[in-house]
Amino acid sequence: MTPMSTRSPSRPGPQDEAALPVAAAAETRRAALRLIRLDRRAFALMLVLNSLAAVAGLAGPWLLGRIVDAVRDGAGVHTVDRLALVILVCALAQLLLARYARYVGHRFGERTVARVREQFADRTLALPAATVERAGSGDLTTRGTTDVASVARTLRDAVPEVFIAAAQALFLLGAVVVVSPLLGLCGLGLLSGLPAVRWYLRRAHRAYLAEGAATSALAELLAATAAGARTVEALGLQERRRAASEAAIERCRATRTRTLFLRSVLLPAVDVSYVVPVVAVLLVGGVLHGQGPAGATYISLGTVVSAALYLRQVSAPLETILFWLEQLQSSSAAFARVEGLGQAPQTAKTAAPALLPHPSPESAAAPAVPADDRIDVTAVHYAYDHGHDDVLRGVDLTVRPGERLALVGPSGAGKSTLGRLLAGIDAPRSGSVTVGRAPVAALDPEVLRRQIVLVTQEHHVFLGTVRDNLRLAAPAAEDTALHAALAAVGAEWAGELPDGLDTELGAGGHRLDGSQSQQLALARVVLADPHTLILDEATALLDPRTARDTERALAAVLQGRTVIAIAHRLHTAHDADRVAVMEGGRLTELGTHDELVAAGGAYAALWHSWHGRGPAGQDAPGAARPGSGSGRP
Repeated sequence: MTPMSTRSPSRPGPQDEAALPVAAAAETRRAALRLIRLDRRAFALMLVLNSLAAVAGLAGPWLLGRIVDAVRDGAGVHTVDRLALVILVCALAQLLLARYARYVGHRFGERTVARVREQFADRTLALPAATVERAGSGDLTTRGTTDVASVARTLRDAVPEVFIAAAQALFLLGAVVVVSPLLGLCGLGLLSGLPAVRWYLRRAHRAYLAEGAATSALAELLAATAAGARTVEALGLQERRRAASEAAIERCRATRTRTLFLRSVLLPAVDVSYVVPVVAVLLVGGVLHGQGPAGATYISLGTVVSAALYLRQVSAPLETILFWLEQLQSSSAAFARVEGLGQAPQTAKTAAPALLPHPSPESAAAPAVPADDRIDVTAVHYAYDHGHDDVLRGVDLTVRPGERLALVGPSGAGKSTLGRLLAGIDAPRSGSVTVGRAPVAALDPEVLRRQIVLVTQEHHVFLGTVRDNLRLAAPAAEDTALHAALAAVGAEWAGELPDGLDTELGAGGHRLDGSQSQQLALARVVLADPHTLILDEATALLDPRTARDTERALAAVLQGRTVIAIAHRLHTAHDADRVAVMEGGRLTELGTHDELVAAGGAYAALWHSWHGRGPAGQDAPGAARPGSGSGRP
């Protein structure tokens, strides 16, 4: 059956220890500043160009006010034309400066987005497999697609637009105060009273984080259900999975409705808010313009016009800022989720050091190096979740270099869990698992891959050619080595492919069946050439005869290497140097096949049961003898 996720579809949150972390606001700000420092020249140029464009834009309203006053004082057409020409030149300068500022800003955004994507990819590849499994692929997929895309859109489009708008608004408001301090303070006083914006900002970040978490939970649930469709159908879980999916969809809808509600309150309130100052300035200016003694005026008509135009122009950058405000809040939450990946446990090789904080003394310590290839398991206890019962209880085991060890036992005995600890995927809760006296889980990934490789019944065929799939394990391997690896695992079908090693696999190309995919994975193992190989039902998808031929071929290729086989097919145990029997999370028997059969314990019972015989070795009623057409080797 296809493995399925057992995680609850409930929304991930701080209380969910399996969920990938989310960066706090302060950490997100520090990460953003690091990105800016990496391209500080372009960022500074963008600020300078935006400021110059905003200054150039100030000339129009001020000159228009001068034109009004000049006409009122009886100036001629020549004066008006000269001032109008200056307005035209300033407008053209503003257009060119703003255009180049956007160009510089977009280039800054694209380079920064590339760094974010590379950092995310490096951090994802540095995540331990156990962390990804516990968190679920849905959350990681959502962060790498939806969240990274949101951050990219913000850096590429929102940041340049917001900086331009902010510079324009700042200079325009300053110009109002310079033209008329009284009218400027009146306009600023009304603009500062935008309670809807403060109300929105207090709630938006949390709401968008909840929306992102709900989207991740939904993606994880749908991915698990689709991957385990056959299991769902076989166990009659359709209604249960449908109900869980509907609940996850409802949570996703509720979080999106919440963010929509916040926007529906913000935008209408703001539309009204930035019109009020213009009306107030016109009213106050009109009153003050006619209040002077003996025909004089406190404020000229041109000043009122200039101040009103400046405040009217402020509405355009404010609209831009408010238009992107929702995107900024959404991308801020998305960036917190993307940056939070850096807080997840990493393997020894951390990613993108230029974008990460300075390493701690502990992380800067030299990685452990095995002294030899001996594997020692000492007093190991392990539980998948804190607070739950141990899956492994006090396991002690030594695997000698070059030994072939078989792990057998009933389902749920802890065989696969022990295999994961031996492969360094998980670390024990207590006790130790070492290779050459170095903790396996603490090894540098490059060292670990040379020492130990775990092969499970789960297999992956990557998009690309057969050659591409094989060279994942050995990038420099020649075609002769690739053919030899395929031959070693009995993959004769590779020679019949239409384009040989250049045959495209996956969607749109040649599709491999389950057994062929598993043989391809085993060929990668041969190319990786590890010292210790852990086979966890690695030939489960092959028919018994092909499986045994493949295992014998692998045994020949891996002669002199340590092989730990986890299997229900006991012919593997029969061929092994020693057999370890797991029961209830404990290692109960250890010895050769003949010794354990003679001892008459749990292994002997498994062996006789597998051969269809009673405890005394007599044939069970109706049982087929080995080799008499039963189908067993």
